[in-house]
Amino acid sequence: MNTRVLLFEIGEGLGRAATLDDVPDRFLDDIAARGFDWVWMLGVWQTGEAGRAVSLAQPGWQVEYHRALPDFVPEDVTGSPFAVVDYTVHRDFGGDESLPRLRARLSQRGLRLLLDFVPNHTAIDHPWLVDAPHRYVGGAEADLVSAPQNYLRMGDRVVAHGRDPYFDGWPDTAQLNYRHPDLRAAMTAELLRVAARCDGVRCDMAMLLEPGVFAATWGDRSLPTDGSAPADGDFWPEAIAHVRAEHPGFVMMAEVYWDLEWQLQQHGFDYTYDKRLYDRLRSWDAAAVRGHLRADPDFQRRSARFLENHDEPRAADTFADLAGHEAAAVLTFLVPGLRFFHEGQFVGRRVKAPLHLRRRPAEPTDPDVVAFYDRLLAVLGDRILRTGQWQLLDAAPAWAGNPTHDSYVVMGWSEGQGAPLRWLVAVNLGDGQAQCRAALGGLLPEADAVHLSDAMHPGTAYARDVADTEAHGLFLDLPPRGYNVFEVS
Repeated sequence: MNTRVLLFEIGEGLGRAATLDDVPDRFLDDIAARGFDWVWMLGVWQTGEAGRAVSLAQPGWQVEYHRALPDFVPEDVTGSPFAVVDYTVHRDFGGDESLPRLRARLSQRGLRLLLDFVPNHTAIDHPWLVDAPHRYVGGAEADLVSAPQNYLRMGDRVVAHGRDPYFDGWPDTAQLNYRHPDLRAAMTAELLRVAARCDGVRCDMAMLLEPGVFAATWGDRSLPTDGSAPADGDFWPEAIAHVRAEHPGFVMMAEVYWDLEWQLQQHGFDYTYDKRLYDRLRSWDAAAVRGHLRADPDFQRRSARFLENHDEPRAADTFADLAGHEAAAVLTFLVPGLRFFHEGQFVGRRVKAPLHLRRRPAEPTDPDVVAFYDRLLAVLGDRILRTGQWQLLDAAPAWAGNPTHDSYVVMGWSEGQGAPLRWLVAVNLGDGQAQCRAALGGLLPEADAVHLSDAMHPGTAYARDVADTEAHGLFLDLPPRGYNVFEVS
């Protein structure tokens, strides 16, 4: 959840500025009651006036502000939470003293606290730019002329903006230099500071630190200029080892793209973003989804599955048709991995609010979306869907010459290896009516008949002969974007 927006809305109700101490107990109670394990408080760290000034001055960003907030005023701009000045709790949120109290209240409810770590860059008014300028990637006067969007002048020096190599620099940031050993030591110390105050971190754009990516982005500009030998090995394995030595059980999640997810898992990250699944669902490509879900089981368990987040459009907007929204959500959250939800998703918010703003527009609650997620979260409360055995199942043609089975993704959950199915999930990702026979040989209970009750469509239940179903497959016939979530008994 966006901490600043949350506290602004709480403050509106209180008639004063709200801090982390003002987050209501009933709000936390509701999160716990819905079965969550983690709360990610996005953007708690101190940002600066320079970042806010940049956020206010960017013409392109201004367009986004007015699009999201028709009544936008300059006072709404607070700056990006990823332009960090210091890993101390923002003074607007109650300062450092407020965070342990919130963490304790979460812990009382069985909830763990996830916070941000922004490894690639700092704000442009971070004290290191004065006290330790060698920790940043520099540039030359010619860079200011040829690529002014990627560099800024800091006194008598030129410094690079933090950037993704495929896009222009982020103008409110300065690029840290991971080929300098002092910077690596300093950022490891910063990570340890953060780890002492929460239960896990989400590392922003974690793949940008990979040596190959970093060298391709910055080349010789990243060579230390103070005589230090360049540090060209992997940063993450060593940094994570330091964290785990001091904080056993600390959880690391990486925002990562470009098919580098497995690589970062091998570095020690517990979870990595799974945008590939999201993209394939957006294209309604059932074959690609099935192929993706055939990946190594350990990779699957360590993938963070999402249908929206602060970087992506709202799911209710992306999947504007409710049937498509539901089908995509059933597939996303009923496969193994970390189930990653975004505050506002459960009520059907459609406006992607810019992170540079303190508030978002009022939006009507969508009762159909609310009802759907209430049912889905109730299903996700079954422990088998956390600790059981998952498998992708084959979908065969329902009859010769019918190709519509290719629109299906079918999967099952059981207590463990060799145990009968307890859940059977089938989704038709196609845009037309589709039929298939789900292969269930050896997967049903030892009984004459099996009962299938759809937990997402109350009142939909079937009884089927076990021997016939195992021999010929379970016949399924679903409308476009239709799905079944059968509890099997």
